[in-house]
Amino acid sequence: MLFNSIDFAVFLPIVFLLYWGVFRRSVPWRNAFLILAGCVFYGWWDWRFLGLWLFTAGVDYLVALALARTEAPVGRKLLMGLSLTANLGLLGFFKYYDFFLLSFVDAFTLLGRPIDARPLGLVLPVGISFYTFQSLSYTFDVYRRQLPAVREATTFFAFVSFFPQLLAGPIERARHMLPQFGTERRFGPAAAYDGVRQMLWGLFKKVVVADNCAAFVNPVFSAHEAHDGSTLALAVLLFAFQIYGDFSGYSDIAIGCARLFGFELMRNFAYPYFSRDIAEFWRRWHISLSTWFRDYLYIPLGGSRGGKARTVRNVLIIFLVSGFWHGANWTFVAWGAVNGLLFLPLLLRDTHHAMSDTVAAGRLLPSAREALQLLATFLLACFAWTFFRAESMGQAFDILGAIASPGLLEAPDLGDRKGLAFALLGIGITLMLEWLARERQYGLQLDGLLPRPVRRVVYYGLIAVITLTAPLGGGEFIYFQF
Repeated sequence: MLFNSIDFAVFLPIVFLLYWGVFRRSVPWRNAFLILAGCVFYGWWDWRFLGLWLFTAGVDYLVALALARTEAPVGRKLLMGLSLTANLGLLGFFKYYDFFLLSFVDAFTLLGRPIDARPLGLVLPVGISFYTFQSLSYTFDVYRRQLPAVREATTFFAFVSFFPQLLAGPIERARHMLPQFGTERRFGPAAAYDGVRQMLWGLFKKVVVADNCAAFVNPVFSAHEAHDGSTLALAVLLFAFQIYGDFSGYSDIAIGCARLFGFELMRNFAYPYFSRDIAEFWRRWHISLSTWFRDYLYIPLGGSRGGKARTVRNVLIIFLVSGFWHGANWTFVAWGAVNGLLFLPLLLRDTHHAMSDTVAAGRLLPSAREALQLLATFLLACFAWTFFRAESMGQAFDILGAIASPGLLEAPDLGDRKGLAFALLGIGITLMLEWLARERQYGLQLDGLLPRPVRRVVYYGLIAVITLTAPLGGGEFIYFQF
């Protein structure tokens, strides 16, 4: 079920009214109802994969209970290994089996020894990378004795199946979310109002920015040979805003929706395109995944302990694994590698934590130096995004080569000018409002920055822009494929 669908517009009010009306007196019954809502929400896409999702969650629930009763280090390691095998085994099979098989076939063909092997053509269960990592965070924390095992099954399964962030995050930590499912929740009008406002902002970024950018980007990338460098450069720039509007829009809707039910999800984006270097960009982009890899991979590998060489190794591993997490294609690995290489100079100079404040804090405009830093970082991110969006390494290099050619100086083919105008309008509004609110949690948190009448004009204006500029048949969220 998509957030930007009529189905969800009907589903959400029904769940909201039943949650606060019928199930308001009992925490276990409320959690059981949220599990049911999560099953309906997920099963709306394909009910056949419900068993897969419930199986991995069930394994982690039982493993955690066994860890609570086990003191022997060998036994605890075996139990943790069972959780890792169940979760990563299923994730690897559905997401990477065909990829490794075809890579294996290509390697033997290159060596002059072709082999006959056919891919299975597996359907990737939507959201599997997200709910797998969320459930694994629980068993990791119980294994490390940082969190007690949860005995109430409804509490744990509600945590894993919570529908606002089930399909594309944020990837919540058990330490943060599980206690919220175990306590009484009361309806707060102020929190609900703030949640609706954040959902509006996320919907605007998805429908107006991402979907209109996609209408230009997708045809250009699909026929990149037919376009000159300037058109391809414009497509890359618009893709940067497409993926931001799409994914940060989903996160805003998820966080706002969760607030309607009395839950606080972690922040997933902190205005990454207002970053002054790549290190700052990665502290602000997909925060829940970056911190997951930090806590459960980078630190166990040794983190920054053991000298500069080991730190460089661990950072590169994180970027490569992060790229591979996004998809079974060498382009994603290349995207991770490019970002890792862009990060290394900052790491080697020990300046990767230099930009820890908000750009132009307390000022309306950035300085000239800050403006150049923002532009340079954005262009480096766009360079990396080329690999992320390309369907193959060959296409990525073809596009970059065309952009670096004299064709960059030609007038771009603007295609559907009306759709492009809508996309640019959405980008302009997004940049303006998020710049004003860059010290707040999201772009419409304008209290104290604009008078109340002006804020209301903004809210109603966004609704009007969504209604007037939304392309027909708005697509799925990009990160559903991961």
